[in-house]
Parts: sequence; C-alpha cells; structure tokens
Amino acid sequence: MSSMQSNSSANVTFVRPATFFLIGFSNIPYVKYYYVFLFFVYVVTVLGNSFIICIIYLACRLHSAKYIAVFHLALSDLCGSSAVIPKVIDTFLFEHQDISYEACFANMFFVYHFMNLQSLTLLALAYDRLIAICFPLQYRAIVTKPAMFLIIGLMWILSVTFFSVFEGSMNRLSFCGSNVLDTYFCDYGPIYRLTCNDTSLIILLVKICYSLLIFPPLILIFISYFCIALVLFKIPNGVDRIKAIKTCNSHLMLVVIFYMPILSNTIASTIAPLHPNAWIINNSLTQTIPPMLNPIIYTLKTEEVMQSIKELYKRCKVNTTIEIRVKCRRRN
Repeated sequence: MSSMQSNSSANVTFVRPATFFLIGFSNIPYVKYYYVFLFFVYVVTVLGNSFIICIIYLACRLHSAKYIAVFHLALSDLCGSSAVIPKVIDTFLFEHQDISYEACFANMFFVYHFMNLQSLTLLALAYDRLIAICFPLQYRAIVTKPAMFLIIGLMWILSVTFFSVFEGSMNRLSFCGSNVLDTYFCDYGPIYRLTCNDTSLIILLVKICYSLLIFPPLILIFISYFCIALVLFKIPNGVDRIKAIKTCNSHLMLVVIFYMPILSNTIASTIAPLHPNAWIINNSLTQTIPPMLNPIIYTLKTEEVMQSIKELYKRCKVNTTIEIRVKCRRRN
C-alpha cells in the first residue's frame, strides 16, 4: 500500500492512503476503444448542452420558469459528464490510475451531487407540467421565475448539505489494508469496503440517500403524471388532449432515459452480484448517455425550442446580410 497519512484529533487517529489506485476493466481486449467511445459521447454532450444553454439564453420567448429548469438540467448534465468522463479518459486511456485521497473524494462529491441535481430537476419539470395541465388558469401565478429560482436554490442547498455530511462521515474512516479500488471512478461502495472500522453510519446515509434523494423524486413524478392522466381523460376534445400530451412527451422521455438504467442496475444487483466489468459498463453508460440525449430530445421534441432556433437563425441571417451590405457601401 502507498504511504499512509494520519490525522489525530480528540485522541482519535484516522489512517488514510496518500493515493488510491483505480483498476477499471479487467481482461477485456481492445478496452481503449470504449474510452474513445466515451470521449465522443462527451463531445456530443458538451456541444448539445452548450447549444441548449445558448438557445435559452438568447431566445426571449424561452425566458420562462419552465426553461429556467431546462437550463439548469442542461447545466447539471454538462457538469455531471465533466465530473466523470474526462477523469475516466485520463485515468485509463493515458494510464494515470493513481489518484490522490483528496482528489478522489472531490471526484465522488461532484459526480453524486450533479446526478442528484439531474434527478431533482426532472421533478421540478414534472411539477411544471402538473400545474400547466391540472391548473392552467393559475399556471402563470404559481409557476413564476422567482418560484423556480427558489426551487433550484433549495435543490442546491439540500444536495450540497447531504453530500457534505456524507463525505465528512467517509472522511472519518480508516484504511488499514489495500488502496486498490475495483471501479472506474471514486465510488463510495469500493471505498468504504477498504475500511477497517465501523461503517454503519455510511450504510445508513446511503439508505437515506436512496430513500430521500433517489426514489422519492421518481415516486412524485409518477404521482404527478397519474394526476395529469386523470385530467387528460376528462378532456372531451381529442385534439386538445393530444396537444396537452405533446407538452409532456419530451419530459417523459427524459425521465425514462434517466431512471430506467438506475432502476435496472439496482434491481440486477439485488438479484445477483454483477461481474465488475458488467457493473462498470452499466454504471458508466447510466452516468453518460442521458446527459448526451437530453439536449437532443429537447431540441427535436419541443416545438418552442425548434421555433426559437428558427427565429435565431433568421435573425443571424438578416444581421449577416446587413453587415455585408454596410461593408460594401463603405468600400464603394
């Protein structure tokens, strides 16, 4: 094991490795092609989410409470992918598999923090659709820009507080054996399995994370769409019903893409232990594919966004034409 560091306070000594060693995949030929694939996923993620952020910022018609949440989702997707993919590529494609203790814990915090923000933002968008369809006359009075900023602020406070407490508890564990992590990023599971003292508090916090931060948003989203379905069945006009359903399509697709892999991995791991390689593939795709697809879905499936893109394109075209004419006049 690498050199050890000891911190002592209140007569308690915590033994920590200077570095961790990430193993990643084992005995897979041509595995570097997978990291190249993740690189292209990251490029598409950065371009797509940056595009959505710019469109929402530039298009005045998108300056509404709903698109504040969409803007936040794109930002969370961008930051979440940036917390995972560049580090994975640097670690395994360029073989920098040693990571310092502090950097490892920082990586763990940002990965889980932004995944949690993605989940909570999907809940905020479900709340937006619930009010829009079930209480259309009160929508503009209830779902306001200040209200959405408040919701996003509360998300950040909740997430940062919880994961700060979680990491503070992890930081009080001692590592008396190996410093080798059988994973591709600094995941809490492989880390606490290397400790040699009581981990009951960590296990409790993990259960709280699942019971308060993972499953409740999904359950509340399900309840909101159940209420929406009840209202839609009461609409006598089929055309109006289809219009209302179309406003939910993009959000429903985002929910399925985000939660289905998480639920599948959770169920699969409870039925039988996954092979480490299968676990890495499942989790890495779960963390990286939804942020790549989200901006594509919102661009192609949301009429307001498509209309805003067309308007911005026409505006740029007109401005370019005017600039060319002005330059020609100056030359003449």
